[in-house]
Amino acid sequence: MVDKKKKRPIDEFPWQEYDKEEFKEKYPHLAKELEEEPGLVIEGYRVEEEEEEELMDFSGYNPTVIDFIRRCETDEEALEIINWMEEHGEITPELAKELRIKLVKEGVRSFGTKKEWGWYERHRKR
Repeated sequence: MVDKKKKRPIDEFPWQEYDKEEFKEKYPHLAKELEEEPGLVIEGYRVEEEEEEELMDFSGYNPTVIDFIRRCETDEEALEIINWMEEHGEITPELAKELRIKLVKEGVRSFGTKKEWGWYERHRKR
């Protein structure tokens, strides 16, 4: 009588151990990637930022380009803001270039969490 080990659902989880050759046979592309020199090094990552609870006095406050970008939903909207502000002399061409590079490389959320309608009212000193 052959004693077959009954597979349990946990046996199918990806963290199970593999023989190196079995792994190469089952996942050849992944095995190749793991054996190669790292091509992309991740130096850091962003986590969801918590909004500051500190209340501010906004009397006389003039929003910056970053404030306007944080209102955008998409990278395209942010690019429109950058272009408009540069064309109207609100920001320098050098700053516009830096902002475009950051936008292309990291996306609109890299400028901060989205400022929804009423943000200033919720964060002002009363």
